[in-house]
Amino acid sequence: MSDLTLDTILKGASSSPDGITFAVSENWKQGRTAFGGYSASLLLSGARQAADELPPLRSVLINFTGPISSPPLVSTRILRQGRNVVTVQADAHCEGKLCAQGTFSFGVAQDSHVSQSLPAPQAQEPEATEDFLPPNIQLPINFFKNFDVKLIEGERPFTGADRGYVRAWARHKDPAIWGQPEGLMSIADVLPPAVFSKAKKIGPNSSMTWICNFMTEELTTRDGWWILENELSVASNGFSSQVMRVWNTDGDLVIEGMQSVVIFV
Repeated sequence: MSDLTLDTILKGASSSPDGITFAVSENWKQGRTAFGGYSASLLLSGARQAADELPPLRSVLINFTGPISSPPLVSTRILRQGRNVVTVQADAHCEGKLCAQGTFSFGVAQDSHVSQSLPAPQAQEPEATEDFLPPNIQLPINFFKNFDVKLIEGERPFTGADRGYVRAWARHKDPAIWGQPEGLMSIADVLPPAVFSKAKKIGPNSSMTWICNFMTEELTTRDGWWILENELSVASNGFSSQVMRVWNTDGDLVIEGMQSVVIFV
C-alpha cells in the first residue's frame, strides 16, 4: 500500500454494521505494528462517531494489547451517557484478535472558582532549532517521516545521557490534519520514550498503556506546531514510566499524560 496521510486514512475509512475499518499504510508502521499514536487516533476517530454532539474530549485511557499489523476494525459502545460526562469504549480488532482498546471521556465545562496553569518552559522558535533526528541516524520508525520534529532540550535516543528527558517542537507535515483531535492524539506520542535517552545501545520498545488528560477545549496551535515533553520517572526490570506533556504555541498546557513502556535494551 502506498503512503497515506492520516487525514486521507480517516476520510477513507470503511463503515459496516460491525464497526469502522481503517487502513494501515507502511508510513504509519513502527516495526511490525502501527505507531502507537496512530493506533490511538483511530480509536478516537471511532469513539467520536459513537454519538451525535459529544461534549469536548477530557480524558483518554489506551491499552495497547497487541500489534496492529493489518487494517483494524474499530467497534464502539457508549458505557455511560450522564448529564456531564459521556464515556465511550473503542476496541480495535485485527483478524479477530483484540489489538488495542481505548476509553474516552467527553465532558461539558463546569463552573469552578479553582484555576491553575502550567505554562510551557521557554523555547526557541522551531526555525532556530535542529532536527530531532540527524540524517546519519537510521531507526526503524517509518511513521516519523509524517512529522517535522525539532529538538529543544534534552538528549536524543541511545546517547547514554544521565537524564531521561526530551522536549521538542513537532507538527504534522500535512496541514489538513492540523486542528483535528486525531491529529493531536497522534502527535502527542511521536517522541521516542524518554528512557531511551539513557540507553547506550539501540533496541525496540512497546507501549503498554497510555493515559491523556485534555486540559482545554481549544485544540489548535500556530502553524501546526506543538511543544512536546517526555520525562522519565522510573525504569526497572525492562519497564519504564514517563510523564508526557503537550503545550500549544501560546504556552498553554493542552495534554498531560503518563505512559507505561516496555523496553528491550
